[in-house]
Amino acid sequence: MSFRYLFRAIALGAVLLTPTAAALAASCGTGSFEAWLGDFRTEAAAKGISQSALSSGLSGVTLDKYVLSRDQSQRVFSQSFEEFSGRMIPPRLTRGANMLKQYGSLLSRIEKDYGVPGEVLVAIWGLETDYGANIGKFPTLRSLATLAYDCRRPELFRAELMDALRIVERGDLAPSEMRGAWAGELGQTQFMPSSWIKYAVDFDGNGRRDLLRSAPDVLASTANFLAGHGWQRGKGWDAGSANFAVIQQWNKSEVYSKTIADFATQLSRAP
Repeated sequence: MSFRYLFRAIALGAVLLTPTAAALAASCGTGSFEAWLGDFRTEAAAKGISQSALSSGLSGVTLDKYVLSRDQSQRVFSQSFEEFSGRMIPPRLTRGANMLKQYGSLLSRIEKDYGVPGEVLVAIWGLETDYGANIGKFPTLRSLATLAYDCRRPELFRAELMDALRIVERGDLAPSEMRGAWAGELGQTQFMPSSWIKYAVDFDGNGRRDLLRSAPDVLASTANFLAGHGWQRGKGWDAGSANFAVIQQWNKSEVYSKTIADFATQLSRAP
């Protein structure tokens, strides 16, 4: 299970209705979901999304009331770093050390290209989805359409739904393959569609950016995200450092970011 969206939502605030958001209120949640979806299809087509992607991606999409319930019942995260890291790191440490060895050659090539050490990537991988074991089962397009229709953060999720359709359009994933966390995160390190579009790379060279099944694509894309946010090659990642600030771009929560950093440090010391 990924905690990443929970922290992002807290960082954004529950929903402060800014003037822009208030202006959107009439177009979100007031009419039927089907009517809203029809309007969205028109907007997406005007923005260049192909009819084939719209048809395959949105046909049969319905409102998911469970997703709305999950979104509206989020609680402020209150665990301390000691509590959270103590719960999350020890069960993943041994396997993380094994992953470092198993994927050592791949991680070395990724570090050469992007400058991000394998320990940091493996720490994120383990914390997000237990190294790909728990990527989520929610239909991504349905979740994003539901959250875009809701009036809490319509702009954010309309944009994410557009990018999810772009993932379909460029052939990375079929709609039926797009299953992940309830808030629309995808893949073994839980990329939102906008991050997938911007940072996903085809590191295994098969012509697709597959963050669901390809460890090379998953790890290289995560490194590309961090590099794109200013990771400094050869530098440490302790709290207060420039690289720790980059980890905070991955997750705004200081508790979560410190847990990533501490996990990576423990992995760097593993025999």
